[in-house]
Amino acid sequence: MIGKLTGTLDHKNPPEVILDCHGVGYEVLVPMSTFYNLPELGGRVILLTHFVVREDAQILYGFATAPERAAFRELIKIAGVGPRTALSVLSGMSVSELSQAITLQQAGRLIKVPGIGKKTAERLLLELKGRLGPDIGVVASVVSDAQADILQALLALGYSDKEAAAALKALPPEVAVSDGIKLALKALAR
Repeated sequence: MIGKLTGTLDHKNPPEVILDCHGVGYEVLVPMSTFYNLPELGGRVILLTHFVVREDAQILYGFATAPERAAFRELIKIAGVGPRTALSVLSGMSVSELSQAITLQQAGRLIKVPGIGKKTAERLLLELKGRLGPDIGVVASVVSDAQADILQALLALGYSDKEAAAALKALPPEVAVSDGIKLALKALAR
């Protein structure tokens, strides 16, 4: 099994990259989160990999971080979710966003990923619950159902995870949902 590649970036064409490792060019499929963080052509790259052998192909998937690869491996364990779909999920959302969506059981966030329908999103939520660690930042700050509802409202209004997390931290601990949304919106408007 090939677990890691270290080499020179020879070619970039999303989602594929070619990594030159001492004269051998490896074709590696990467999620867009990894692709956007790659250096210019000729730059040194280290990718953690997952090697898939099928009857008709041998495919190498690469990841910039260990949590990305771990999430990929958890995703492909689910019936009906292949490597391409898992790559699409990781291209559409970060590992922390995926973990947060699973922890808060937000199928709507998964449905936004191309190739994920309602049934697949629900299956992902059910089968990944407890298997992906909770997002340290946002989910740790959610201590009550009211705060979870406030967080969902802010995300539905288009605020980023970081903005919503910052607004949640500024709220009193036992705030009601409607009051919390109003206070959070005021804080975000500044």
